[in-house]
Amino acid sequence: MDCTINWLPASGMAFSAETGSGHLLTMDGAPEGGGRNLAPRPMETLLAGAGACSAYDVVLILKRGRHQVTGCQVRVHADRAETDPKVFTRIEMVYTLTGRDLPEAAVQRAVQMSHDKYCSATAMLAKTAEVASRIEIVAG
Repeated sequence: MDCTINWLPASGMAFSAETGSGHLLTMDGAPEGGGRNLAPRPMETLLAGAGACSAYDVVLILKRGRHQVTGCQVRVHADRAETDPKVFTRIEMVYTLTGRDLPEAAVQRAVQMSHDKYCSATAMLAKTAEVASRIEIVAG
C-alpha cells in the first residue's frame, strides 16, 4: 500500500494525498494551527493520515525554526500482515523537503521529533509496525 502526501503551501497547512488505488484526499489543519478546516479505503486513509500527521509536524517545526521550506512531500509505503487482522507490519516514510538552504541536520531533527514526540498517528502505528524514514532535500 502506498500513499503520497503533498503540502499545499498556498493553503496554509493543508495537505493532499493520492492513495495507491488512485483516490485523492484533502486534509487540513485546524484554524488555530494555520489551517482552514476544509476537508477527509479505511487502511489507505489511515496511512495517509499518518503521513500527513508527520508532514504537518515537520513543516511546522522547520517553519518555527525559521527555515525557508517551500515544499514537503512524504511517500509512504506499508507492508501488512498476511492474516487477519492485517495490521501494518512495516512502514517506510520518505520525506522530500524543498527549500532554500535547508540544513540536513534540521530536517532530520524535525522528522525525528515528529516520530518521537509529536505524531500520534505514527506513534500508534509503531505499536504493530516498524516505522522507518529517510529524507531527501531539494534546493528551491
